[in-house]
Amino acid sequence: MNWDQIEGKWKQLVGSARERWGKMTDSDWETIAGKKDQLVGRVQERYGIARSEAEKQADQWARSIPESDRPATHRP
Repeated sequence: MNWDQIEGKWKQLVGSARERWGKMTDSDWETIAGKKDQLVGRVQERYGIARSEAEKQADQWARSIPESDRPATHRP
């Protein structure tokens, strides 16, 4: 799923993100609001990891979102 889609469906997807990154606070999730750069920064900060590792984790999580959670695409 791309990050524009994630941002648009954040309320439905935040539970999955919370499971993945349990150290994050409610305030973190409100600030992130589906934005990749915010997620990466918070993961980096909370887990004490390199930015590149935080980006890798965020991208892996985005790719792991099941098809059933992805928005339907328009087919002609």
